[in-house]
Amino acid sequence: MALFITFEGGEGSGKSFQAGEWHQRLSRQATPVLLTHEPGGTPLGDEVSHWLKWQDGMEVSPLTELLLFNAARSQLLDKVIRPNLAAGKTVICDRFADSTTVYQGYGRGLAQSVVKTVNDAATQGIKPDLTILLHISVADGLSRKKSELADRFEKEDVAFHERVRQGYLKLAAGEPGRWLVVNANQPRKKIAETIWENVGRLLPHRGA
Repeated sequence: MALFITFEGGEGSGKSFQAGEWHQRLSRQATPVLLTHEPGGTPLGDEVSHWLKWQDGMEVSPLTELLLFNAARSQLLDKVIRPNLAAGKTVICDRFADSTTVYQGYGRGLAQSVVKTVNDAATQGIKPDLTILLHISVADGLSRKKSELADRFEKEDVAFHERVRQGYLKLAAGEPGRWLVVNANQPRKKIAETIWENVGRLLPHRGA
């Protein structure tokens, strides 16, 4: 049974680490699985990621961000996600359309109707079966990133990141059947076990 699982969260939440842990764990039990990420995962997506996150001094409007993220997403779906799901693999994606909803919608202030229309055009009906939100306060999340080089989004003010955090919680509350909210202020091993106990039972041939 192919599943599409996404990991979401604000800056410093640890979602990328946990997505990688899930990939390793499923691989060890011989579950066909693929790990990918947004923005990126394809040559086009990697270029878009560089433009949007690391081009210092380049002004990018919220609408342009929305369109570029979804251009990369459409390519990732066509070239990576959809073919692997069709082949029966579980696909784990570090960020997906929910990130755009909260960052460009709640964070940047774009109308949710506009964000939804563009997201829907790019995703073409593909929606995660499971979305794991690593929830952490803005202060705690950003403090984890202090020793790293900050990208354009990490450099945003606290108010922006708080809107993103609240946006995630609203999305999770609106679709409790799809979302699992996990307290990210725990040891990594405890977080991984919490996710596994809540979601691992849904996977075929569950192992250790």
